[in-house]
Amino acid sequence: MLGRANYIALVGGGKQPKFPQNKVVIWDDAKQKAVISLEFRTQVNRVCLSRSRIIVALQNSVHMYAFSSPPEKLSVFETADNPLGLCCLGSQIVAFPGPTPGQVKMVEISTGNVSIMPAHGTPLRALNLSPDGEVLATASETGTLIRVFSTSNCSRIGELRRGVDHAVIYSIAMSPNSDLLAVTSDKSTLHIFDVPHPSHVPYNERSTSSRQHRPSTGSNGEESNNYKWGILGKIPLLPRVFSDIYSFASAHFEIDDYAQTALGNGTAIPIPGISGGRPRKGVIGWTNDYTILVLGAGRDGRWEKFMLGEAEDGKRYCVRNGWKRYQGS
Repeated sequence: MLGRANYIALVGGGKQPKFPQNKVVIWDDAKQKAVISLEFRTQVNRVCLSRSRIIVALQNSVHMYAFSSPPEKLSVFETADNPLGLCCLGSQIVAFPGPTPGQVKMVEISTGNVSIMPAHGTPLRALNLSPDGEVLATASETGTLIRVFSTSNCSRIGELRRGVDHAVIYSIAMSPNSDLLAVTSDKSTLHIFDVPHPSHVPYNERSTSSRQHRPSTGSNGEESNNYKWGILGKIPLLPRVFSDIYSFASAHFEIDDYAQTALGNGTAIPIPGISGGRPRKGVIGWTNDYTILVLGAGRDGRWEKFMLGEAEDGKRYCVRNGWKRYQGS
């Protein structure tokens, strides 16, 4: 959906799709009719909209159009295999997987200038662009590290450790003020990190009065949270897991079994028209800078609400504040 405008991008999917899975339909909800139609040779994995651009991600390419009627094709970019349709569209840039697994390609919308960042050594699993467009976060199929890049010069400005064992990253998303990053994975855990933003003051360097959380008594608790191993992180030659930055808060969220299975053997059946062939789990949405919704599809589709807060000793926490099942069995 285009912000709060009346345009919605529709792609067919599921058991009985209304539209072909290789076709993008731009629906004008005010006029109650389709106003733009784009057709491709392969399945559409994702569509991103802005007031000036339509971005369509296919398995091995990304297509850029001017948002006009009829739409004007501006560029086509080759990508590595992109079954999840990874793509981020901001007001000034668009980011998606590069031609080599683990790379990120970033294109300036106004100039068409292209930059390629070697983000990971394994294929990408998740991408997220900050609301202000200054920071890009990436995760790979390994699922242990979240890497943070400055979009102004493509430099890596931070590395955040989710854990030490392999995990499937479900979703990463930055808060509306671009200061916090939330991550979900198949470990059924929601992690919250501080974003090393290039133009923002780090959280533990802000004065107590400038923080929008509850007043704290100091930053010692903050340091012990982010640097999990304390003094061990300052000892030279120890493995990097001791000095890496960990989440300052985490919480458990529910993961239901996938809804579709083959009769008799429990083998999952891919769902047509859905990226990855499975109902999405752990999708993150920020309603404000301190409230997170985690959504999951499937047989037990539900959303869960989490709140961020700060204790009197200065330590921040994340707690589940409510949940609701939106789809019956």
